[in-house]
Amino acid sequence: MTFTLAIVGRPNVGKSTLFNRLVGRRLALVDDQPGVTRDLREGEAKLFGLRFTVIDTAGLEEVTDDSLQGRMRRLTERAVDMADVSLFLIDGRVGVTPTDQVLADLLRRKGARVILGVNKAEGRAGEDGALEAWSLGLGEPLRLSAEHGEGMEDLYAVLAPLAEEFEERAAQDAPEVDVDIPEGSEDEGEAPRITPAKPLQIAVIGRPNAGKSTLINRILGEDRLLTGPEAGITRDAISVRADWMGTPIRIFDTAGMRKRAKVQEKLEKLSVADGLRAVRFAEVVVVLLDAQIPFETQDLRIADFAETEGRAVVVAVNKWDLEAEKQEKLAELKEMFDRLLPQLRGAPLVTVSALTGRGLDRLHAAILKAHDVWNRRVTTAKLNQWLGAMTEAHPPPAPGGRRIKLRYATQVKTRPPGFVVMCSRPDDMPESYKRYLVNGLREAFDMPGTPIRLTLRGQGDKNPFKDRKKSTPSRLRKHLDGKKDY
Repeated sequence: MTFTLAIVGRPNVGKSTLFNRLVGRRLALVDDQPGVTRDLREGEAKLFGLRFTVIDTAGLEEVTDDSLQGRMRRLTERAVDMADVSLFLIDGRVGVTPTDQVLADLLRRKGARVILGVNKAEGRAGEDGALEAWSLGLGEPLRLSAEHGEGMEDLYAVLAPLAEEFEERAAQDAPEVDVDIPEGSEDEGEAPRITPAKPLQIAVIGRPNAGKSTLINRILGEDRLLTGPEAGITRDAISVRADWMGTPIRIFDTAGMRKRAKVQEKLEKLSVADGLRAVRFAEVVVVLLDAQIPFETQDLRIADFAETEGRAVVVAVNKWDLEAEKQEKLAELKEMFDRLLPQLRGAPLVTVSALTGRGLDRLHAAILKAHDVWNRRVTTAKLNQWLGAMTEAHPPPAPGGRRIKLRYATQVKTRPPGFVVMCSRPDDMPESYKRYLVNGLREAFDMPGTPIRLTLRGQGDKNPFKDRKKSTPSRLRKHLDGKKDY
């Protein structure tokens, strides 16, 4: 990445549409109503071979108090400070508004490097808006259409010289470092490790107002995500890279997931769908509960979804600082966890306080352990020793008087661990015995909590003459043909 570009402007001028155009994917939620974007979303942009980091921001408004709009404005101003260049968008169909004038003055006071863009500039109305944009005093405006991809060549022509300037500056500032790599230092044949190039992917999910954004801000050590007492602040699934206690991570903040019957608005449906996609991208999912109302029905649905998707699961109970009787509450939580989520029995249960930061070290350790178990591989020899002991302790059932035979077992995949057991009549095996085998795998090979996929497969009859039609010997056939009465 050569430089960072922040897209700023009033609500509903097309910032997220342009962001999606630059990154080449529909990462940011887009809707006709204003104010959809609230957090800062970063993406890797590509424009005619030019690569850079682009930041989608919330709509700037003339609000400076501690309201939700005021907090959104401060977060956007922070993005302007972080970025090398700001692309200030206005709506070409609406023209220059008083709010645009105020925001232009704000960018000038900050001394930001600004490119003026006039979006929705198609047709005569857009042309009039582009002419009016000269009044902002920010230089020549670029006529753009984020929805139709018009004006991207002009944007490239403006950004390309800036990219060369930032590359030269970075080359001058970079210190020269000699790195000696000892021979034989590379590990061969091992599973991929967590590195800055391949960070640990973590998704934080839960009901609205459980404290997901506050927890991630505490992990990052800065107010990177928008937070507040209002429920449902987060809308996009925002991913942020960081180094957490020496572990490179990419952590996803997701929108609060309410019961499906309560989700009526189109925007909320899009937000929940975005969060579900984040779970599918993640390796470890942190299901965040509220200590005051834990294990609600929606919490159970969310945890079950993460297990069904095959992710490693860690259950974290937030707002632990508000709990007075901690020992009694913890015992109650563990009992509820084992009773209500038997499919995740043994998964880590960690109490944290996103507000004070207490318990984050335990959460970090639990996530690393869950990730390790999720990647665990067991040799075939050990599996078959285990299978023999399991069948000896509890023989398979005998439906119809014929006992099912378990021949051998092998692991076919990890992430999550998947096993195949070859047996006779797999369709007749009851679910209870499958659960017996899965629980045995968890206990014998120290795989608590992680999803385990067990498949029973039949070997088939290896008799080569099984499907061959029986034929009458030729000598007997001639004898039968010559005699009518036999």
